[in-house]
Amino acid sequence: MNRNAPLPAPARRTRTRTALLLSLAVLGLASAAFALRRPLMMAAPRCVAGQWHGCFDTFNGVVLMTLATLPLAVLVAWALAHRRRAAGVPWAWRTSLAEVGMVHGTVPFLWLTMMPGEGAGTAPARVSLVPLRDLVTMGALGIVGNLLVFASLGFFAPVRWAAMASLPRVLALGAGCSVLVETAQYVLRLDRVSSVDDVLVNTVGAVLAGLASRRWWRSAAQAPSDEPRPAPTAAGPAR
Repeated sequence: MNRNAPLPAPARRTRTRTALLLSLAVLGLASAAFALRRPLMMAAPRCVAGQWHGCFDTFNGVVLMTLATLPLAVLVAWALAHRRRAAGVPWAWRTSLAEVGMVHGTVPFLWLTMMPGEGAGTAPARVSLVPLRDLVTMGALGIVGNLLVFASLGFFAPVRWAAMASLPRVLALGAGCSVLVETAQYVLRLDRVSSVDDVLVNTVGAVLAGLASRRWWRSAAQAPSDEPRPAPTAAGPAR
């Protein structure tokens, strides 16, 4: 086989889309790091020293560690994709990026969401079941943060699993995960308000992210592989 032969058009388009997605992700993370550079540097000494207090129990510390572990996440995605391609598994790169993206983009937000307050364990559990009442008190930063909690899950889950390639299923996934988080906050008495508005905003974030990745997960549901298919052989004469 000629290894220098040009790639077929579908394979070229797939690699172009993957490169574009990675470029946008890197640009977004670089912009976030630049905007938050001062508060992140405040948490850097404690994180480097491995201290829990002031690093892993603060917003700045969690964001800093998320950005710091990004190269490791890319390396894990590359290793998974390389192993899958060697084994002849279809959608090697797309599957690997989706798996790592779901974990790396969701776990930090879950960590922040489940972070105990000052009155954890002693303050009574609080519930807000009136829709849209808490949106005013959330503020712009709170709304954006809630939109991002399950955004990676909504973006990458339909890319990873063709069975999830449906907006109603992405909505159900985001809503179900949000309900579980709010229920855990109530049961564990983390000194947080379990709000129906959090569920609504988290679900909207997952659906919007799913719409953003629709080009990729739609093709994943329709085609079994992004590898070039062998040309069909001509059938012999009937006997």
